[in-house]
Amino acid sequence: MGHGIAQVCAVAGIDTVMLDVTPAAIERGLASIQASLERMARKGTLDDAAARGVVARITGTVDYDLLAPCDMIIETATENLELKLQILRKADALARADALLATNTSSLSITALASATSRPARFLGIHFFNPVPQMTLVELVRGLETSEATISAASGFAKRVSKEPIVVKNGPGFVVNRVLCPMINEAVFVLQEGVASAADIDRAMRLGCNQPIGPLALADLIGLDVVLAIMNVFHDDFGDSKYRPAPLLKEIVAAGRLGRKSGRGFYDYSTAGSGEH
Repeated sequence: MGHGIAQVCAVAGIDTVMLDVTPAAIERGLASIQASLERMARKGTLDDAAARGVVARITGTVDYDLLAPCDMIIETATENLELKLQILRKADALARADALLATNTSSLSITALASATSRPARFLGIHFFNPVPQMTLVELVRGLETSEATISAASGFAKRVSKEPIVVKNGPGFVVNRVLCPMINEAVFVLQEGVASAADIDRAMRLGCNQPIGPLALADLIGLDVVLAIMNVFHDDFGDSKYRPAPLLKEIVAAGRLGRKSGRGFYDYSTAGSGEH
């Protein structure tokens, strides 16, 4: 998500700092951006000179001090509350007083994250969708103290990077994941109960509901650990058994099968073909 957001910012002409935990992670992010730009060039949506300009506008670093002059800082760590709080506190301490601070969380409370900073009025959720360069929607999530000026500035930013923003109030999963993740979880229950194979569940939802990708393949793309984390938040926050994570989802994550990023989830991505679970 982080390198995707960095890419769309740089494509829009914004000088961008991409911070990660190790130089190796930075190199992987930059390589992913380069590969994405090359695909755009092959499709004729970006010429070589423009692609070089995009790369030149991105500074990869492990040094938090480079965040100090930024107008906006968007945290994109995995769905782990303590990790996000740690990152946001560091960023808040370094950021300009007038800078916006945002999180790309899929499910965690914007109000709770904002409370760890010195600027709750200038804090919001900016939820991009994966893959960022292709997905148009951005959810702008208002915390309890998020100001109208902050929402307005974030909306302008989203439009500048060619996204379509919607403004939603703080609540577990916001809009898209509130609807999407329980559907994915139910698909895992259907697989767990042996109603159909993973391939047939996905085929049924593509052909029967006109979805461009089946729910289990989408879960592999999102990351099964992320889907599980979101369902755990729903279950804890709503206190409703309908949000109980499917035991098979928990078991697969425990086995380290996290989807595309680990090479195997409901499907096997370690070879040219994707075998079903």
